[in-house]
Amino acid sequence: MPDSPMHLSAAAARVLGSLLEKETTTPEYYPLSLLALTNACNQRTSRHPVMELSEDEVRMALHELEDIGLAAPVRGTESRVAKYAHHVGEVFNLRRGEVAILCVLLLRGAQTPGELRSRSERMHNFAAMDEVDGTLQQLAQREPPLARALPREPGSREVRYVHLLSPVPDAPTAADSDRTHRIVHSADSASEGTADRIASLESEVTQLRARIASLEDKLAQLIS
Repeated sequence: MPDSPMHLSAAAARVLGSLLEKETTTPEYYPLSLLALTNACNQRTSRHPVMELSEDEVRMALHELEDIGLAAPVRGTESRVAKYAHHVGEVFNLRRGEVAILCVLLLRGAQTPGELRSRSERMHNFAAMDEVDGTLQQLAQREPPLARALPREPGSREVRYVHLLSPVPDAPTAADSDRTHRIVHSADSASEGTADRIASLESEVTQLRARIASLEDKLAQLIS
């Protein structure tokens, strides 16, 4: 097992997650050809964010994974087309539940334990939420850790988890939250000011129309 944190690119993380998923959900087509793997990476469902990787980008991501032992071409297959498999089991010695959780985190980004349980169902059936929580703790306690909880977002009741095979974006700081609040407050104030001006203009237009109508009546009386 690597003794330092990994820094997979977004493409390499998507490729690794796709290999993990297809090994379990469509074992008859695993290992995957480059074309099949590219299609798996670019799926419109069960992916966040949706990506548009080319075969060359997937090939480069495979080289990245191969350099650290997480994926490799499969030797000795009857197919003339090169096929690829992951080596997560050999590298990290994960249980099935851990593989399922890591796979969904790789494919869908930060998620709550409840989301992870429902979205990993095709790969592993967690009997209860306690089992999901325990699996997340096991991933977090590995050396190096493979997952961790994000700081709870303001107003959120649940904690979200992320994998640690790629760098985790910095969480918003208190200053960021305060700055966002000021921007929103300023926008609200500007919106209120605009509404007041519109109401004032509408009132003036109404008054002008009334004066015009009065003048038209007087003019009509003079003509008659």
